[in-house]
Amino acid sequence: MYSKEQASKLKTQFWTNFGQYMKPIPGASGTPVNWINYKTGIKNIRFKMDADTAKAFIAIEITHPQEEERLNCYHQFTALKKLLESTTAFAWQWNETIQTNHQTISSISQELNHVNIFNQADWPTIISFLKPRIVALDEFWEMVKDGF
Repeated sequence: MYSKEQASKLKTQFWTNFGQYMKPIPGASGTPVNWINYKTGIKNIRFKMDADTAKAFIAIEITHPQEEERLNCYHQFTALKKLLESTTAFAWQWNETIQTNHQTISSISQELNHVNIFNQADWPTIISFLKPRIVALDEFWEMVKDGF
């Protein structure tokens, strides 16, 4: 078991390494992208990546506090499901409503199970999972963001 300080240091080290690995990769628009803190440019829509002791995940999260607005946005994404899945070449898990951290969100996500961010031997597997998905999400977002 890691102390809080050790765990924080390892997570920071992973995300720093991932950021350095991704830095030379331009976005779909040809401009540099901060892949770790990807900015969609739309309030209440974010691309989130994380990893813990059991899994890594990537998600499009819709966090609008008003349910009707959140669901309208989610339904805009569902109308683009075929485009998302053909652009990214991955099937996604669609969740209209999720309770997370005392907040209700909608989520479109993928998970990689049986990896541990605190095990450096798992880092290449986690990076190999996250990299093509965030790059593909950027390509998809470049095509559809004006509609949001």
